[in-house]
Amino acid sequence: MDSFSTSTDLVQFIGKLGDLKDEHYQLILVQSALIELLIEKGLISRQELEQRITETDRLMIGSPYPMA
Repeated sequence: MDSFSTSTDLVQFIGKLGDLKDEHYQLILVQSALIELLIEKGLISRQELEQRITETDRLMIGSPYPMA
């Protein structure tokens, strides 16, 4: 905790982290709902989605956050 100059800084950091967690949850919820709707309407299949996920994952060789 030496990187935080005051306990107020730490509390603010924890609050921001909590906000990010809530935003992440909301984004995942929307994403899941959209995927289910696309599948239900027959616009994509689960197999197509899984194939695209696998292809995209292969492209992510190494860190997505280069240190250059």
